[in-house]
Amino acid sequence: QLQLVESGGGLVQPGGSLRLSCAASGFTLDYYSIGWFRQAPGKEREGVSCTGYSGGSANDADSVKGRFTISRDNAKNTVYLQMNSLKPEDTAVYYCAADPGNFCSYYRDEYEYWGQGTQVTVSS
Repeated sequence: QLQLVESGGGLVQPGGSLRLSCAASGFTLDYYSIGWFRQAPGKEREGVSCTGYSGGSANDADSVKGRFTISRDNAKNTVYLQMNSLKPEDTAVYYCAADPGNFCSYYRDEYEYWGQGTQVTVSS
């Protein structure tokens, strides 16, 4: 069974950092593109960071540029989202998504596999 499981969310103060993990089981991420998305209450799910399987096409959305970094460790079959300088507006459920191919996209329909999400709350 192909599965993605996110972890690492939690409560953090403004200005703090978190690292989210997305572990794959049932398949290897080596030849999959990865996207990180988030959804705040009452808002649409939005893409925040993505990378192709080569890693060379990594991109961060303008709202998180300079603060979030996507990376992957194929040996651990895991993708990470390092989030620094967190703001209250970063509060959301964060999802990772994967799809075969080498692309970087913020369109949800491009991704076949999704994790269940992990809650990130930024508050003092």
